[in-house]
Amino acid sequence: LSQLGLNTSLCNWLLDFLTGRPQAVRVGSNTSSNITLNTGVPQGCVLSPLLFTLLTHDCTPSHSSNLFIKFADDTTVVGLISNRDETNYRSEVSRLAGWCSDNNLSLNVEKTKEINGATVERVSSTKFLGVHITEDLSWTDNTAALAKKSQQRLYFLRKLRRARAPPPIMYTFYRGTIESILTSCITVWYGACNASCRKTLQRIVRAAEKIIGVSLPSLQDIYGTRLTRKALCITGDPTHPSHSFFSLLPSGRRLRSLQARTSRLKDSFIHQAVRKLNSLPNLPPWPPSAPRTTTPSTPPTPPPPAPPPPPLVNKTVNVKPSFDCIKQKQLKN
Repeated sequence: LSQLGLNTSLCNWLLDFLTGRPQAVRVGSNTSSNITLNTGVPQGCVLSPLLFTLLTHDCTPSHSSNLFIKFADDTTVVGLISNRDETNYRSEVSRLAGWCSDNNLSLNVEKTKEINGATVERVSSTKFLGVHITEDLSWTDNTAALAKKSQQRLYFLRKLRRARAPPPIMYTFYRGTIESILTSCITVWYGACNASCRKTLQRIVRAAEKIIGVSLPSLQDIYGTRLTRKALCITGDPTHPSHSFFSLLPSGRRLRSLQARTSRLKDSFIHQAVRKLNSLPNLPPWPPSAPRTTTPSTPPTPPPPAPPPPPLVNKTVNVKPSFDCIKQKQLKN
C-alpha cells in the first residue's frame, strides 16, 4: 500500500486493523475459545473489497488478447483464442499462477481445472457470477437452474399464505427471494431466450400471483425497463467499453442500427438496447454533456454586502454528522 502512495499513518492503521484479530464461535449459550487471525479480512467489513482491489492492482494481463475480470473477490481470466493458437492464453495462466505463488495465494485447482498441471476438463456448461453459460450460447441450462431455485422459494411463499400473512408481506418476500432470482442478470440472457424458456419462467410468476392475490409485473416488462436503464447508463458514460456501439445518426433522432447476420447476434444485449432506445419517443441529450467543473474560468464577482445580523435569539440547533457506507460482498482469500 505504501508503494501506491498511501500515507504511512494510514498503512500502519490498516496493518493494526488486520492483524491480531480475535475470533470465536458461539452456538446458543456455548462459546469456543478465542483464536487470533492475522490473515484475510474481517467478514462484513466495507474495507474488504477496496483492500482486495488495491492489493491486486498489479494482477493485470500481459497480452492484449486476454482480459482479467475482477468482481468483488472473484478474478476471471478470459482469453481470445484465434486459429487454435493458445500460446498467449496459456502463458497468461502460467503467469497468473506465478503471481499467486509470489503473493502466498493458493489456487483451487479442482475448481479452475486448468492450472498447475491439473487435467484440463472440457465442460459444456459453466457458471459465471450466477449465470449458466453453455458452449452453444443457449440459455436452456440457465433457465432450468433459475426455475428450480425459484420453485423451491414458492414453497415458503405458500407457507406464508397458510400462516395468513398479509399480501404486502408476501409481496416483499416475493420481490426479495423469487423475483430477484428470476431477474438476475436478465439483460444478458432474456433477450436471447426462446419462447419455451420464457414461458417456463413466467409460469412461476403467475403461480406467485395466485398465492399472493395481487398482480405482479411480468418478466418481459422488467426486462424492458432494465434494458432501457442499462442502455441509458452506457450512452451517458463515454468511458464505458460498449459506449462506441451507440452511434447517433446525422438526424439526431435515432441511433445507428447494427448489422447482424445471425439471430443470436441480433438478440444480444447491444442490438436489443439500440432497438429499444430507437423505440423511445425522444432520445436523451446527445452527446452526454461534460461534467461540470467547480473552478470558474474568470474570478467570481464579489457578493453584495451582507445585511446586518438579526437580533440574537436563544436557539440551539443539533447537528448530527452523517456517514455514507457502501456495503459490498465479502472478500475471500
